[in-house]
Formats: sequence, structure tokens, C-alpha cells
Amino acid sequence: MSNKKSDEEWEKILSDELFYVARQKGTQPPFAGKYTDVFDDGTYVCACCDEPLFSSDTKFPTHCGWPSFAKPISQKSVSEHIDNSLDTQRTEIVCGSCDAHLGHVFDDGPEEMGGLRYCINSISLKLIKK
Repeated sequence: MSNKKSDEEWEKILSDELFYVARQKGTQPPFAGKYTDVFDDGTYVCACCDEPLFSSDTKFPTHCGWPSFAKPISQKSVSEHIDNSLDTQRTEIVCGSCDAHLGHVFDDGPEEMGGLRYCINSISLKLIKK
């Protein structure tokens, strides 16, 4: 099932902050999100459409200010796009189901977990605890 909606539809159902981050590609300030230092067992789903995105098993502490994961639940959970918005090239991560902006992926994650760091805005996530 597609979770694609127009910006007008999303704006009616999302909080102002979530709309800014998820639909307008904003970023929460570092350490402002509720999941930065949470390590409860469960599944992190998209705050817009409830698509499962990340398992708590792949979450790790980074002290960078945003929740970080080693990998998504599946290759279809997220999509990657080139982001040149800050005069540097980064890889943007969006929800594979509804295209909500989640954050970015970097290649400085723990080697023992694959070497990637999916750096995600807390507001783009909901934790479904086990």
C-alpha cells in the first residue's frame, strides 16, 4: 500500500515540527530528540506512516546528537538520495514507503557492524517497544 500524500495532506495531519523535518527536509538540533540516548528493545517505525525502519539491535551510541543505526530493517525500508544542500555531498535517507526525510547515512559507523552510521532525526521515528 502506498503512503504517498501531497504536502497539503501531510501538513494537515503532522505536527509543525514533524512536517518541517519529514516533509521539508529539516533537521532537529543535536541532542534535542527523544531517542538520542534511548536503547530500549523494539522496532523504530516511520513517524509518518508506521513503516518499520530500524531494529534496536542495530542502534549504537555515537554522541553525535542524533540516534544512529548500523543498518535498516530491509533494503526496501529506506531509499537513498544524493544531497548537495550544504555545499558538500551527503547521502539522504528517506522512508521507503512515504518518502519522509529521516536523516543521512555516513561511512563512519562501527566496523564490526558494517561500517555505516544511519544518523536519524528522532522526530522522524516512533519506537514500538518489545
